[in-house]
Amino acid sequence: IHGNEVAGREMLIYLAQYLCSEYLLGSPRIQRLLNTTRIHLLPSMNPDGYEVAAAEGAGYNGWTSGRHNAQNLDLNRNFPDLTIPKLGRWAGWPAGTFLGPRTKPCSARQVAPETKAVMKWLRTIPFVLSASLHGGDLVVSYPFDFSKHPQEEKMFSPTPDEKMFKLLARAYADVHPMMMDRSENRCGGNFLKRGSIINGADWYSFTGGMSDFNYLHSNCFEITVELGCVKFPPEEALYTLWQHNKEPLLSFVEMVHRGIKGVVMDKFGKPVKDARISVKAIRHDITAGEHRPGPRGAGSRIRPPPAGWVGLSRAGSAPSSCVSYSTAPGRARSGDPPSVWSPCSSRRDCWTNATSSEMEEGARLFLAQRFHLTDKLRV
Repeated sequence: IHGNEVAGREMLIYLAQYLCSEYLLGSPRIQRLLNTTRIHLLPSMNPDGYEVAAAEGAGYNGWTSGRHNAQNLDLNRNFPDLTIPKLGRWAGWPAGTFLGPRTKPCSARQVAPETKAVMKWLRTIPFVLSASLHGGDLVVSYPFDFSKHPQEEKMFSPTPDEKMFKLLARAYADVHPMMMDRSENRCGGNFLKRGSIINGADWYSFTGGMSDFNYLHSNCFEITVELGCVKFPPEEALYTLWQHNKEPLLSFVEMVHRGIKGVVMDKFGKPVKDARISVKAIRHDITAGEHRPGPRGAGSRIRPPPAGWVGLSRAGSAPSSCVSYSTAPGRARSGDPPSVWSPCSSRRDCWTNATSSEMEEGARLFLAQRFHLTDKLRV
């Protein structure tokens, strides 16, 4: 997102080369990953900003030169308000199931073409997981980035999926050698006591960010990875950066196979349009896709390890079918069965007053993973 934070561009190019070469060399891990996971890489969302930064060059680039796009807009402050009805009509999305804080109306700010393009991309493909690669520090942050109290500059503001976001952040940080370095004098050392992860708003609050938008208006869970304190590193430092981030990137991608995923069908075996997937005690639903690549009714819901109850319903109605699941312990691997499913013994197992419908026969599931990585950078 920020054109002067260039390490993310190079890490994704390294990742693409590594995945292709290891697949051809017969690596079981990479072949399993690519055979079961759809991966999208967006090396740069702000090429105009990069050109400004590159003209100054590594070691000479200012802290903010190239941060904005050609219209002088900060793209990671440019995403529209998350709760107003006008956004839902303009972007073509249903209203969010969890209301975030209100900001100024989207009509009051200029929406960049890059922002519109990414919003369209999110509508077109049912992404499940995303990593936004930044520069300027060494830490992994996660939503919400905007404080639940708009006037607070720093305030812990968790999503309903706080446990899952912490698990995702740790999947990256815990295998990053520099993030796990015990020295407080290093880059990012001030985050050491937190395990090199932090809630975004607890770090500093800002509005218009893409991670919050992803969470509230799509099925995608996005974390922000700050790759280092040097925003425009020299060429000779890139391979070392790749070595530090190779295993964290792979481990994070593999996290998409945690939880539950599949296609919601009615008792006649037909995919259900806009089916809603609800998890007990988590006030954030996932919607199965329709006008997107892959099967109609496909949905995926990443979840922490404990067992629980999942409700399935048509859009706008209470859960009318309920299944129990238990996530297999241990590290998730692509291609492994992510969950064990069984029908509820009775309708009482659902946690709301469910009504009968053709979905009451339950749901049949098959693997349908979606994943993407971008360099949507943030300071």
